[in-house]
Amino acid sequence: MLHGMIMAGGGGTRFWPRSRAARPKQFLTFSGDRTLLQGTFDRAEALISPEQMWVITTAAHAEQAHKQLDKIPRSQIVGEPMGRDTAACIALGAALIHRSDPDGVMVVMPADHVIEPPREFQRALSAAYQLAQENPQALITFGITPTFPSTGYGYIHRGDASSEWNGVKAYQVRQFAEKPDLLTAQQYLATGEYYWNSGIFVWKVAAILKELERLKPQILQAAQRIAAVWGTPSQEAVFQEEYAKVEKISIDFAVMEKAQQVLVLAAPYSWDDVGSWLALERKNPQDAQGNTVLAQHIGINTHHCVIVSDPNKIVATIGVRDLLIIQDGDAILIADRKEESTVKEIVERLKKSPEGLKFL
Repeated sequence: MLHGMIMAGGGGTRFWPRSRAARPKQFLTFSGDRTLLQGTFDRAEALISPEQMWVITTAAHAEQAHKQLDKIPRSQIVGEPMGRDTAACIALGAALIHRSDPDGVMVVMPADHVIEPPREFQRALSAAYQLAQENPQALITFGITPTFPSTGYGYIHRGDASSEWNGVKAYQVRQFAEKPDLLTAQQYLATGEYYWNSGIFVWKVAAILKELERLKPQILQAAQRIAAVWGTPSQEAVFQEEYAKVEKISIDFAVMEKAQQVLVLAAPYSWDDVGSWLALERKNPQDAQGNTVLAQHIGINTHHCVIVSDPNKIVATIGVRDLLIIQDGDAILIADRKEESTVKEIVERLKKSPEGLKFL
């Protein structure tokens, strides 16, 4: 049986001030009327029933996640007591699924991606499911064909062709590569052998547990101790105690880069991780001056800006270009678009100031 696990614990700090501690990015809408979290569920629902779906988020956001995804049983909306990165999150999800279906297959999906069209994602997921059944020891990931030499994504170097399911090709993985500099990214693009690392995974539950046992046994053991008491009165106390001791490490560093059998599927869909405000340019049309405007806006000699505000505000600009102008509630961000990656540093500075905490 195919099970789904949505990772919804990120803070989305590069989307401040719209993304806040009480309302991180995955709970926001960026196009249409469904949030990123809801869109992730919608894509998978055609193949996975809500009863086979799990969401792992933070304890502070578990009720919000359930409100947005009320088809999923509340007991399967898991609130982590503290963030421990994706290895612990995935280990826990796999251990919980293993209790009811030790022979099952699971797909791991981050909650903050935009993937279009949904039917192509479903075709790829069906292919990955069949591939996992055929290769029960394999760890499978989806690779995104790069459209430009990005320095913000990790890469996957594909090796020999492995198989093909429903028109979706699978390859052996030669290696994972961390975020490169521009020259290296250009070289990757030129070879045609590299994919962006999407962070979406499919595998037999038993396969990921086996690799965790080999590579990160302490993380696995903690997850299994939590799963063993799930649904009992001691659940929260054990969850808190065990999770606090778990190593904070990503699944890529913990497992994927060292696993014995890793396959990559060439994703047939378009993908965007909506990593920063400039992603809005890819999801929305521009006006005649190249501005992306999600606001009431009056502009004179305004070019190539991203302008966002609350619907009851008006933003007026004169003689500016290449800016991010973001108003949300009690905060306003104005930044050179070339400095978009620095927004998260603003959040870190606010955390250090008693006066700044109220704006997070």
